Amino acid sequence: MSLFAIETLLDPYPAYKEMRDEEPVHFEEAMNIHVVTRYDLVREAIKDTATFSSQYDQFLAASQIIAFEQSAPEIQQQLMAVNAKMVVTPPTMLTLDEPDHTRYRSLVNQLFTASQVRLSEPTVQAVVDENAERMFAQDHADFMSDFAFPVPLKIIGDRLGIPVDERTFFDRAATDAASGLRLTPLSGEQMVARAQTAVDLQQFLIGIVEARRQTPQEDMITILANAELEGEDRLLTHGECLSVLNQFLVAGHETTSSAFGWGMLLLCRNPGVQDEMRGNDKLIKTFIEEILRLEAPVQGLPRLVTQDTELGGFPLRAGELVMLRYGAANRDERQFEEPDTLDIHRAKAGAQLAFGAGVHFCIGAPLARQELNLGFKKLLELGHEFRLDENGPEPTAEASFILRNLPELRIRYQIS
Repeated sequence: MSLFAIETLLDPYPAYKEMRDEEPVHFEEAMNIHVVTRYDLVREAIKDTATFSSQYDQFLAASQIIAFEQSAPEIQQQLMAVNAKMVVTPPTMLTLDEPDHTRYRSLVNQLFTASQVRLSEPTVQAVVDENAERMFAQDHADFMSDFAFPVPLKIIGDRLGIPVDERTFFDRAATDAASGLRLTPLSGEQMVARAQTAVDLQQFLIGIVEARRQTPQEDMITILANAELEGEDRLLTHGECLSVLNQFLVAGHETTSSAFGWGMLLLCRNPGVQDEMRGNDKLIKTFIEEILRLEAPVQGLPRLVTQDTELGGFPLRAGELVMLRYGAANRDERQFEEPDTLDIHRAKAGAQLAFGAGVHFCIGAPLARQELNLGFKKLLELGHEFRLDENGPEPTAEASFILRNLPELRIRYQIS
């Protein structure tokens, strides 16, 4: 039983159940990491930040080293040449513990207040409307390329303040940046191309940061570029800005695109809920939580064990890594009744862990929920009888260890 087997990456849920029942802290030899799958144990580890640290940079670095060492010598030389141009990005929010985590998070909290989310609603609605109306100009679509991908990308680009004439490059580069967390195998040529795009994106974003320091505007990069780090009375370095922006790119579009895709697939496979939800904001809200519970866009994240301990009776040693598997915890029958079933009337659907919990709860969760709620409300308003296109391929997840998404989703529908 390995989470890295292709068939498991495509459909991890049977393996998750087996692990929860038989070995809820399972040692995954291929990555030298302990995988935690039970809801109560994932929650326990999330809350104990002193024992289970978020300083897990070594996990991501190790995967990159493995890919590098498996490459041909000429590919290694090209990668070293490109990587020499990279600006070093220090840990900021995702891979820091308190109090340093709080210092950086406090800088961007102002971007995600309830009032800021409310203020953004008209612009989010406009992007949703534009893309939905374009999609419903015909009675079929690849939902991913026609709606799920472009909507969050346009919204995060607008929020960051990316110039309109640079959006083609930004969209491609931002998508590549997010793909790094998928841990999907790449060819040597693809690795070099991704590395060069990463360098180009860094220089592009640094240029905007410096421009916003000279001429501030009403956007997220302006706020980040001109904020001072608490206790040090200084602006962020370029590396710190890039570190925070990289996290925005993943949280701001990749995960939301994924949730849109899985949500549409759930609609197609559960046609009875479509009419029931249409025009009912409360049921749509629960539907969004069920999407996140059933198909967590981030299936899990690591933690570093700081001292000898145990979790659920399983011994862990200082220096070991654990993988908190949100996708498994969200389908734990100990927490959720009939966990593999979509239930738009589920009383505590919001208890799902797709956004994490505690001090590392996803800071962009309110914005993601806003996009998803407005998006599915509009889709149900303009269309009905959503179903899979019988002439299209069977929807298949990308074989990825961290992120879970649908590259393609061919659908048909009736236009209201």
